[in-house]
Amino acid sequence: MANHHLAQINIARMLAPIDVPLMADFVAQLDPINALAEQSPGFVWRLQSESGDATSIKVYDDDMIIINLTVWETVDALRQFVYKSAHYGVLHDRKRWFEIFKGSYYALWWVPVDHLPSPEEGKERLEYLREHGESDYAFSFKNVFAAPMETA
Repeated sequence: MANHHLAQINIARMLAPIDVPLMADFVAQLDPINALAEQSPGFVWRLQSESGDATSIKVYDDDMIIINLTVWETVDALRQFVYKSAHYGVLHDRKRWFEIFKGSYYALWWVPVDHLPSPEEGKERLEYLREHGESDYAFSFKNVFAAPMETA
């Protein structure tokens, strides 16, 4: 039995406030895509406020930056959801709603199965990846590091 799950954070800087018409198509997809994630094999948890999504949870001083933070059983489960489900359409269309980031806008890392990462932890992992590159501390789909081995 696995003793670690995969955490991921991704951030995006909106082109406009979330409640303006430019963002309407993105907002309309939040509930269906979040529901799809929750029904996907390997899904464990996602950060959400009382509204059911994470768009109101602020970790950065810039109110236009939104975050998504989830936990999955495996890299393959997350990869399947991101690239092989209806989520890919949102990812493909992100230029309609979000600025293009220079550098990494997402990070992956391993967490113990009983740990749910905080938004601050996710921010710290992403900033580490941006500053230091990929390692077992924070990585991307391009260079996946193995989960830590269980020690007896």
